[in-house]
Amino acid sequence: MTLLEWLTPWEFSPALLFVFALSGFLFWRGAKVHHVQTGRQWLFWIGWVALYLNLHTMVDYYSERMFFIHRIQHLFLHHLLPFLIMLAYPGQVMRAALPISWRRRWRDWCRRPIGSTVVHWCTHPVLVPVLFVFFVLIWLLPTPQFYSMIDWRLYRVMNWSVVISGFMYWNLILDRRPSPPAAMRPWGRVVSPLLTMTPQVAVGIYITFASVDLYPIFDLCGRALPGFDALKDQAIGGLVMWVAAGAVEVLGIMYALATVIRLSAKGRLQSEWLSRWRREQSSELSTSKGES
Repeated sequence: MTLLEWLTPWEFSPALLFVFALSGFLFWRGAKVHHVQTGRQWLFWIGWVALYLNLHTMVDYYSERMFFIHRIQHLFLHHLLPFLIMLAYPGQVMRAALPISWRRRWRDWCRRPIGSTVVHWCTHPVLVPVLFVFFVLIWLLPTPQFYSMIDWRLYRVMNWSVVISGFMYWNLILDRRPSPPAAMRPWGRVVSPLLTMTPQVAVGIYITFASVDLYPIFDLCGRALPGFDALKDQAIGGLVMWVAAGAVEVLGIMYALATVIRLSAKGRLQSEWLSRWRREQSSELSTSKGES
């Protein structure tokens, strides 16, 4: 297979092309306005290119015909590539690329009830981690896995659900600010990957040591690589989820812990708890005065 054949989309998606072209243009233009560091630009572009290659090339063909390749693809889509891209903090860069009038409209919309509600739930410190785990595990159930492999529309829903939930989750964990204004508390960012990693590792171990073929759909579609029986393919896929995905979450823990140490050294971690305590005390005092 030539390079051009490899880069040919297995299932062409104009919407995906538009999203990638728009995001790439906004970051490229915003990086000039915002003077983004070279390291951050490299993180974004490496993640951006790799994300496209995983979503819109012949990778999909092999992912539909080998379970362990499917798990590697989702390791990139859900864990590693959103992690790399969010390390570049692309949101502020892309906003800088927009005209001032658009930025004002976006700011005004976020202040309205509907906008603030959407932002609240998309950055909710409990809901987002739950969705992060849910969209990994739901597609590993045999029935959803079967139908997602035979229906191209459901297959795209599956891929986009893991990508979007990955971006939402790492947006919380990699935030370097105290809370507020960050949606999740600094120590919560350390603990959250431990909690989200545990069920994924448990399922990965179960799949690795399963003695029956959990996903016969890959035999029905025809395995792309000869010499791989169902249990061998399944065991490697389970290891990818167990070890590799867990390793990415460990990186998230280390980064979040470094953020806690940095905030503590600057006195911003203590001031966060102090200001929260003062607000609570002030609220209790106001309530007691009102009752009296």
